[in-house]
Amino acid sequence: MTARRASFGAFVAASADAGRLVVQPRMGFADPRRMRAGLERTRAATATTAGTLTVDSYTRVGDLAAARAAVADGARLNGYPIATHPAAVTRALLEGLLDDGFPVQVRHGSARPEAIVRALTAAGLDATEGGPVSYCLPYGRTPLRRSVAAWARACELLAGTARPGAVPHVESFGGCLLGQLCPPGLLVALSVLECLFFVQHGIRSVSLSYAQQTHPGQDEEAVRALRRLAAEFLPAGVDHHVVLYTYMGVYPRTPHGATRLLEASARLAVRSGAGRLIVKTTAEAHRIPTVEENVRALETAAAAAALAGAPAAPAGPDGDGGEVLEEARTLVETVLDLDADLSRSLPAAFERGLLDVPFCLHPDNPGRSRGLVDPAGRLRWAATGAMPIRADTAVAAPLTADGLLAALHHVARRYDLPHPGPEDGHGRPPAARPAVRPAPSFGPAPASSPTAT
Repeated sequence: MTARRASFGAFVAASADAGRLVVQPRMGFADPRRMRAGLERTRAATATTAGTLTVDSYTRVGDLAAARAAVADGARLNGYPIATHPAAVTRALLEGLLDDGFPVQVRHGSARPEAIVRALTAAGLDATEGGPVSYCLPYGRTPLRRSVAAWARACELLAGTARPGAVPHVESFGGCLLGQLCPPGLLVALSVLECLFFVQHGIRSVSLSYAQQTHPGQDEEAVRALRRLAAEFLPAGVDHHVVLYTYMGVYPRTPHGATRLLEASARLAVRSGAGRLIVKTTAEAHRIPTVEENVRALETAAAAAALAGAPAAPAGPDGDGGEVLEEARTLVETVLDLDADLSRSLPAAFERGLLDVPFCLHPDNPGRSRGLVDPAGRLRWAATGAMPIRADTAVAAPLTADGLLAALHHVARRYDLPHPGPEDGHGRPPAARPAVRPAPSFGPAPASSPTAT
C-alpha cells in the first residue's frame, strides 16, 4: 500500500477540528472477501468513518488451532481470524482502502493479545484496543497478573514494530468492563489507569472509552470527567481522545427503540466532547448485524450528531464532572499511590479490594461491590467493598434477583416505549417489581459468543 496514512489518533483529531464526529462499527467476518466488502461499505457511508476488523472468539482466547480448523472447513466465525489468515491476505484485504482518510482498527477481546498484535503489525496496521484489566476480568479466567504481563509485552511489541513514522494507537476498553450496572466513577478510573499503563509501555497515542449508561446527565458528567482526568494524568505530548460506546447492556428490541438509543448516544458524544462513537444497530437484541444494518447505524448516528449542535456548557458543581470526577480521581490516585508502575499497582489494587468490578465472577475480582439504578435513573453504589469510595446510604434494601432484572432492562424498556419520557427516555424511574430471592451474579461471556468489542 502506497497511499499516505495519518495515525489513527491524528485522523480523529483532524475530524474533531473540522466539527465531525467519527463513527465506527463493530464488524468482523471470517471470509476476507466479505470482510473487505464490509470495510468498503463502511468507507463509502455518508459519515466520517473508521473501519473495524473485529477478531473472532477462537483467536480472542488464543485457540489458534480451532481458528485454523474453522477457516479450513469454511466455517462461519463471529469475527476475522487475523492470526490465522496469512499477513499477505490481510494486506490484500486492506489494499486501496486503508489510507489517510480511512483508518482501520483491530478490536478483539483478548487477555493475551501478543499473537493478535504480531498479526496486525505484519499486515501494516497499528491501531487496536483492549487493556490488561478490561480484557481480562469480563471475558474468562486468565489470571490478572498474567494478563498484565501479556499486555505489557503487546504494547511494547506494537510500539517497536510499527511502520516507520507511524504513531501506534491503543484504546482502553476500561470504560465498559461488563457493560452495565457499573457506576461511572469506576469506568472512568479504569479507562485512565489503562491508558497510563499503555503509555508506560511505549504507546504515545491512546483513546479513553466510556460506555453510555442509564442516565444522560450522569453520562455527560462522566465523559467530561474522563477528559479532565486524561488532561491531568497523561504525560504531555501523548495524543488522546475520548471514544463513546453506544449502550452495551440489554438493548431495545424494537427498531424505533434501538434507533432512538443510538441517536441519543450520538447527541451525548457531541454534548460531552467525545471524538469518536462506536455504534450499535437495530438488530443488536436479536443477532449479529449485517453489513447493511451497520452502515445504516453509522449514517443514523452521523446525522444525529450533525443535528446536535455545539457541545453544551460544562456540567457538574465544579464545572467539569461533578461527583463522577471526584470518585474517579480518588480511585486513580489510590492505585497510583500503591506503586507508580501500573504493572504492579493494578493487580495489587484488586488483591486489596481497592478496585472491585460489580457482578464480575473473575477469581481475581473481589466481588464485594454492587451497583444499582436509583429512582432517577442514575447508577449508584449499593456496596463498595474495600474501595475508597462511599456506597449510597439511601439504599434501603439489598438488590434482589427481580430487582437486578429490572435494572438490566431499564434502558431497553424505556426506549421501547412508543413515547419515551424526557431526556432521551431516561426521565422516569422503572416500574417497581417485587423481590423474590437474592440476586445472582453473572459471569464472563463464553468463548463462542459474539465478541463485545
